[in-house]
Amino acid sequence: MVPKELRYTKEHEWVRLEDGRARVGITHHAQKSLGDIVYVELPPPGRVAKKGERVATVESVKAVGEVFSPLSGKVVEVNPAVAASPDLINKDPYGQGWLFALEVADAREVEALLSPEAYEELLKGGG
Repeated sequence: MVPKELRYTKEHEWVRLEDGRARVGITHHAQKSLGDIVYVELPPPGRVAKKGERVATVESVKAVGEVFSPLSGKVVEVNPAVAASPDLINKDPYGQGWLFALEVADAREVEALLSPEAYEELLKGGG
């Protein structure tokens, strides 16, 4: 299930664009690959991130996954519910399981994100 209102990265992050902000999480595919998530390290609010830079870590019982910033910008919000209950990512990766929000620095970077259709093709190819 790939929500049609979101954009995606090849590293399996999703992006919901909201008035100059980008809410970010990991996809259903990513959380399923990781398994039961037990710990999340979120970026501090105010951190300035460059597109492609590691900004968060998601740990499961079997692996540690890095979360990369899909866009350049400043972290303006993190999800305290996920920090308290990391399993929200497994239960609701596209809703309550979001990780952080960025104030987008360069709107042109949005064009490089994958459409839902392109992300589905990536998954079909084993990506």
